[in-house]
Amino acid sequence: MSDGWEQSAQAWIASQGEEGDFGRRWVMDAPMLERVRRRPHRRAIDVGCGEGRFCRMLKAEGVEAVGIDPAAGLIDHARRLDPEGDYRVEAAEALGFEDGSFDLVVSYLSLIDIPDAAAAIGEMARVLAPGGRLLIANLASYNSAGDVNDLGWSTLSDGRRAHAMDHYLEEKVAWIAWKDIRIQNWHRPLSTYMTLLLDQGLRLTHFAEPRADPGGDPLRAAHYNRAPWFMLMEWEKPSLSPGSG
Repeated sequence: MSDGWEQSAQAWIASQGEEGDFGRRWVMDAPMLERVRRRPHRRAIDVGCGEGRFCRMLKAEGVEAVGIDPAAGLIDHARRLDPEGDYRVEAAEALGFEDGSFDLVVSYLSLIDIPDAAAAIGEMARVLAPGGRLLIANLASYNSAGDVNDLGWSTLSDGRRAHAMDHYLEEKVAWIAWKDIRIQNWHRPLSTYMTLLLDQGLRLTHFAEPRADPGGDPLRAAHYNRAPWFMLMEWEKPSLSPGSG
């Protein structure tokens, strides 16, 4: 069964443009790049790279970047924009790379699109080199609990605006539509992601819920900050101990 990404590829490309949508350009890009810049990285993989925008940003930082995505239409566009780049049609649940191939693994707002999060996180941990970092941006789980239950912003009886959610602890997939894009999104409670990552033996080194930069649109930024959509996590794969082979 299609998840909608192939059919929505052109609409998605149009929505992102060269600089990304509001959430990427004015909320997540800066903190994601700040984490990347904190240490040198030789080779990265962007799992669920879409049209390749963050791969190109990594390359601008001097990082050799590989992008994978199951939607061929998105990968084709990434190749057109970056002919010398390495972009592959692959699923996150079965990465075609050897163990420890990358010292940086990125999942930039892709976990919500992946049907088998356990398999995908296991693969991300497998291809991550000891001492490497897994950098994750994801939709906040309270937000996805609203989206998949057709909730979100509503007006209360006293006239106040509030963001609603329901069935937070129940994992659920639903169709989400906007700007001619219609795709499946997965809601999972934060505890699901934390457990899967901890089970891989990874160590949490950073967690943030970034505010929007008011430099783009102050009113939109203020509205975003009332109920932030995104979270950022950085995990480290422990280095091999001496003599562990």
